Amino acid sequence: MSWYAPFLFDFMQRAFLVSALIALPMALLSCFLVLRGWSLMGDAISHAVLPGVVLAWLAGLPLAIGAFVAGMFCAVATGWLNLNSRVKEDTVMGVVFSGMFGLGIVLFAAFPSNLHLDHILFGDMLGTTWRDIAWTGAAALGIAVVLMVLRADFMALIFDAAHAQAIGLKVRWLHYGLLALISLSVVSALTAIGIILAIGLLIAPGAIAFLWTRRFGAMLAVASGVAVLGSVAGVYASFWLNSAPAPTIIVILTAIFVVSFVVSTRRERRVRRTA
Repeated sequence: MSWYAPFLFDFMQRAFLVSALIALPMALLSCFLVLRGWSLMGDAISHAVLPGVVLAWLAGLPLAIGAFVAGMFCAVATGWLNLNSRVKEDTVMGVVFSGMFGLGIVLFAAFPSNLHLDHILFGDMLGTTWRDIAWTGAAALGIAVVLMVLRADFMALIFDAAHAQAIGLKVRWLHYGLLALISLSVVSALTAIGIILAIGLLIAPGAIAFLWTRRFGAMLAVASGVAVLGSVAGVYASFWLNSAPAPTIIVILTAIFVVSFVVSTRRERRVRRTA
């Protein structure tokens, strides 16, 4: 088979497109999450949407609505518990997301359905439809626009929330707005990469970009480029390896992170020697 063989199949074309559409907003969000120290929050929301998916199916509602509501409930519950207890935020997040994920598994087992748990957890990128792509594209555009319009406000929240409040920004609204964008990104990726692997795209691009640059604008650009190229490369490689696209994407992004870490560490050592 020729090198361009993957591009000849309709299902592969859809996989390439949806992977790129998912990668862009998640890469932008990953920069904010890495700098905010919210890596575990992305993990929490990704896992917490499962009971919402099951309950939405039982109620006959779109799965995306249930997933979004469950994700926001996880975020709000984490914030409330953090403010009203002596337990640290990372501990609260661990308890909330593991509890909700466990609840989702119990509900899934208690109410048999035609939902495929593997597809919910790990996605089914090769089975995406043009309707899925349209929904993912709309969500990606909305997230990207909001992040760019409110970029300065979100940066103020991330780097100095007290200063942001002092200059009149609505810190609480920005806080929950960012959480809502995270939930929306996870929901938009639900069909293609699933709730387990979504955390990889929410963290890896920002972490990689952080190793290469110290300017936020450049960080956004590097993270976006790495996420899109890594996603397309993962789909392409999965065709030849006969593997699922989503895990292959995560493996490639992890490999890029390892290489970036090694290079940046060596570069910093050289700088310290010459200083």
